[in-house]
Amino acid sequence: MEVEIAKKRFTVDEYYRMAQVGILDPNLHTELINGEIVEMTPMGDRHTECVMRATGVFYPAFAAKQAIVSVQNAVRINNITMPQPDLILFRFRSDFYKGKCEAKHVLLLIEVSDTTLRYDRNVKLPLYAAAGIAEVWIEDLQHNRLLVYLDPSEKSFTTSLTLAHGDSVSPLAFPEMKVPIDELLGS
Repeated sequence: MEVEIAKKRFTVDEYYRMAQVGILDPNLHTELINGEIVEMTPMGDRHTECVMRATGVFYPAFAAKQAIVSVQNAVRINNITMPQPDLILFRFRSDFYKGKCEAKHVLLLIEVSDTTLRYDRNVKLPLYAAAGIAEVWIEDLQHNRLLVYLDPSEKSFTTSLTLAHGDSVSPLAFPEMKVPIDELLGS
């Protein structure tokens, strides 16, 4: 008789408690995906550059309190999933959500993928779609392109665009803003 191995899936609250009591190494960069603690790959130089580029594009644009720019902070998708995307635009609130940022507050989510494109597309993207996040951008650094995902459904996005150098894109929530792909990816 074959026995199925049971996995212990952690909740977001358990994940936080493990960090608070020192079970999780504070120097270890992790996120909680479907109840599993996943160690994130270290960021390379180009990844870091592109996160700083995106921050430089969005932070000055929203200093007038139209949105909150969150860089490499967690967002609660559900009770067992809390990824740490590279950049998130949250709806503006003067209390800054008191640190409890959830998927329903997200206007735009950006992942920068140098070596993690398959993981970001196959694991994280369906979670973002299921959570109803309206717009996700993935900076595909291996192919120097921006992948834009719109119109979330239960497990995927129904619209996807591939943009390259010379193109520009406007976030759904801010259609008047034009973001040149070159500003995000560099030359």
